[in-house]
Amino acid sequence: MKKKVTIEFFHDVLCSWCYILSPRLRELVKEFPEIEVIHRSFALSKTPEDTIRAFGSMENAKEEIMKHWRASNINDEDKRISTDLMECQDFNYPYSMPGLLGCKAAEIQGGQEAHWNYFDLVQRAHLTEARNIADEEVLYDVAVQVGLNKEKFIKDFNSETVKKMVEDDINLSRQKHVNSVPTIIINGEHKISGALKYDVLKEFISKNYL
Repeated sequence: MKKKVTIEFFHDVLCSWCYILSPRLRELVKEFPEIEVIHRSFALSKTPEDTIRAFGSMENAKEEIMKHWRASNINDEDKRISTDLMECQDFNYPYSMPGLLGCKAAEIQGGQEAHWNYFDLVQRAHLTEARNIADEEVLYDVAVQVGLNKEKFIKDFNSETVKKMVEDDINLSRQKHVNSVPTIIINGEHKISGALKYDVLKEFISKNYL
């Protein structure tokens, strides 16, 4: 009998490197169905004020973050990140909380699978389609794309329950000393940060857990 492996995937909807790691984890689960992925929220910039504190202004934030996008895209097999398109948009660079609430609202309806599907699609809206994922209507549209019940999603999205779910994950990240994303924690033991290549992930987990 194969051993059960649990991977906690700490991620933020804003994180371009998370966008790269997610399909690699999906490929890993496809090859090794005994692996379970649990999704954890992490806020790089919880509020617009956090963004301004970190970068000095929203304009500086977008300029610096676009450098991360370009670096990430070099490492993305399918080159999905649309830096030039985002640079042309006239809205402020989004902040983390709305998208994280959306992921947890999806999780209430469909568990970890729905969380993952929503996370991937909201990242596509952000990083490939250059949509404003701080706009609730964009987040509601993504919920429909995922196949969620829109009315229930909106109710959950605006609930204290979902807000607490996000805050609990953020507190958990502090307890586990997760300081950056993407970070994965395997069976509560190994903590690995960064968008590892698929072959590296596969070799590490095969050698240590399977």
